[in-house]
Amino acid sequence: MPSHSPCRRTAILATALLLAGCAQLPGKTGMRLDQARLAELDRAIEDNISARKLPGAVFHLERDGAIHEQAFGAYTYDAGATKVTPDTVFDAASLSKVLATAPAVLLLAEEGRIDLEAPLVRYFPECAGGGKDAITVRQLLTHSSGLPAGLPARPAWQGKEAAYALACAQSVTHTPGTFFRYSDINYILLGRLVEQASGMGIDRFVQQRFYGPLGMRDTGYLPLARMPAGAIAPTQRGAEGPGAALHGDLAPGQLLQGEVHDPTVRRMGNVGGSAGVFTTARDVARFARMLLNGGELEGVRVLSAQSVRLLTTRQSPPGLALRGMGMDIDSPYAQRPRGAVFPLGSYGHTGFTGCILWVDPGSRSFYVFLSNRVYPDDKSNILPLYTQLGTLSAQAARAAQP
Repeated sequence: MPSHSPCRRTAILATALLLAGCAQLPGKTGMRLDQARLAELDRAIEDNISARKLPGAVFHLERDGAIHEQAFGAYTYDAGATKVTPDTVFDAASLSKVLATAPAVLLLAEEGRIDLEAPLVRYFPECAGGGKDAITVRQLLTHSSGLPAGLPARPAWQGKEAAYALACAQSVTHTPGTFFRYSDINYILLGRLVEQASGMGIDRFVQQRFYGPLGMRDTGYLPLARMPAGAIAPTQRGAEGPGAALHGDLAPGQLLQGEVHDPTVRRMGNVGGSAGVFTTARDVARFARMLLNGGELEGVRVLSAQSVRLLTTRQSPPGLALRGMGMDIDSPYAQRPRGAVFPLGSYGHTGFTGCILWVDPGSRSFYVFLSNRVYPDDKSNILPLYTQLGTLSAQAARAAQP
């Protein structure tokens, strides 16, 4: 467990960042986050680890140059397991939708290669039928397409082409634009659209256009091509014994460490529009700073201010859950990570593996939480912790003093 006080940890981190020449302290200097709330945040995470709700995590809170970042726990519950550090890489799960796919679509729209109001069938005529002809790119981005939540696993299939064919074969359950349903199929199709419009895999596109220019050195798809498995927090372990069924495509005892936890994207070859990105809390923080700066970080612009607005402000149809073209604002999934203090108009996203990015443009603050709560299976529920993190983060940031 951590041995430094929250205040000293924050000072140590700021000093280390400056000495490393990372230029990671934007905006005002000399701000201090509320130390009592930071201590509560640390205790909340530590209590969940002690209760074996998750083995390890990294938390990052930032406002106007004041940073609190702390690593907790270990890779697994085993004695002697590798300790989590701020450099630990995590499977970001559905954070991939807002770290990769949605911004990629918006960037390609800036360049005139995608029309956000165009019907899906303009790009994929093979998807016609089943009520899908009226689905627009905007509706895919805002989860208002009416498509089902996910691809069926049976009959068995394998590969990206099979996934896209299966996605195109689905029929809508509601008229497009009239119903909100969070759907991986939406983002699987959007990932395909990025690849078609850019002429390269989505993994290469986001690396070239976002992660490289933003200095997100540990972020990307297919992490085992860039780093050893030991740098990555493990997720699922294949169940052993009779009746163990969840993620049944895993061999008994097989450990996912650098392979995507999401079974659909794993069958696609670990690269997809709905999941597949691995990252660190520090890298996600750089992405959040870019959003708060209107698409630019440290003199490097990766998105227009208009694209950031589309990503992060309400773009969903009237009467439906509030979503940007990617970010959640006020859907049923937003209430816990937003907590009780961050206002409506703050935005973010979560990931099934136990990940959160939440940003409040009003106070120019944000927090990042990355964990592997799905180890050794995905039965652990840390949603109450999400509420604590959202509420305490807002309180700590609001109380920041120069």
